[in-house]
This record gives sequence, structure tokens and C-alpha cells, in this order.
Amino acid sequence: MHFWNRSGCAALALLAGIATASAQEVAGVWERETGASRVRFAKCGEALCGTIAWLKDANGPAKLGQRIFYDMKPNGGGKWSGSAFNPEDGKTYSGTMTLSGETLTTAGCILGGLICRSVKWSRSN
Repeated sequence: MHFWNRSGCAALALLAGIATASAQEVAGVWERETGASRVRFAKCGEALCGTIAWLKDANGPAKLGQRIFYDMKPNGGGKWSGSAFNPEDGKTYSGTMTLSGETLTTAGCILGGLICRSVKWSRSN
């Protein structure tokens, strides 16, 4: 019985470490594939949030320091779910993030995920 408890605790600790490592991998500044903006992802409470860190065109609807990803919580290996704000239309959507290698893909969805618009990001350090 003691062996199972120790093994179970060790497995939980390992999984917690993997979740933390993934969040740390996303933390930092990412540049949109078009080069139009950069977003800084950082922990906010128990989740990740993303704020606009740089804009190519500061005269558009997006503003520096504006939070556009909120409450992004782990949802499987290298995936997060939360909310995404689109400064272009002023609406908040169901949001997802997926990290694959050095590419972060974010998506905002409507109709329960039936229609999504995704954006690819690369690390900008």
C-alpha cells in the first residue's frame, strides 16, 4: 500500500512539473507571423495571459499593454484554453493556444469551436 502511495505522489509531482515547464516555455515575447505585433505571455494567477508588447502600427485599434489573451489554463500537453480579445472588432472569443516546437498557434472561436481563426507566432527574444 505504501509503494502505491509513493508512486502515485511521484507521478503527480512529475505531471505538475511538466505543466509548469510548458507554461514557462510559453512565457516571453512572441511575434505574430505577419510581423504586425508582439505579445508578452506571463503567468497571471494560476493561468497565462498575453498583453500587446509592440505594434508595427500604433494608430490601429490595438493598444500597447492591452490584454488580448486571458485565463489561459492547461488543457493537455502543450495546449491551453481561455479567452481571446480581438482589438479589430472589440469582441472576446473562446481562445486556445497550442505550442509545437518553436511555434505558438493561437485561435479565437465562436459557435462552440465550429468556426475558428488562428494566428501563428514565433518567439521574439
